[in-house]
Amino acid sequence: MAKRNVIWTRTADIQFVGILEYWVKKNKTNTYSKKLVKLVSERTKQIAEKPLIYKSTDFDDTRVASLGNFSIYYKVFNEEIIITAFWDNRQDPKKLLQILENKKAGSSLTGGTGSLR
Repeated sequence: MAKRNVIWTRTADIQFVGILEYWVKKNKTNTYSKKLVKLVSERTKQIAEKPLIYKSTDFDDTRVASLGNFSIYYKVFNEEIIITAFWDNRQDPKKLLQILENKKAGSSLTGGTGSLR
């Protein structure tokens, strides 16, 4: 299976950046955020190479890759992976439900590809 491009939706990108900023502010250092960026980058590379190894969800064509307290929700297409949400699992799951129910493939894409994270 060929490696696919990874594209983050605007929603997922905002969520990820918000989480990084939260931890920099909370810890007064960017050490944890750098570690998280590295973990997410490694996981998105795995998703790009073998997108079907992570769990499918109850939402159409959506899969989830867990990173401990965080989850990456994504959709698999022939030539690309669309990351629809980056979620802190300690948040209210009702907010995630709203995001996943309203997210349509191809909407609000950031245009970013590859392993930027």
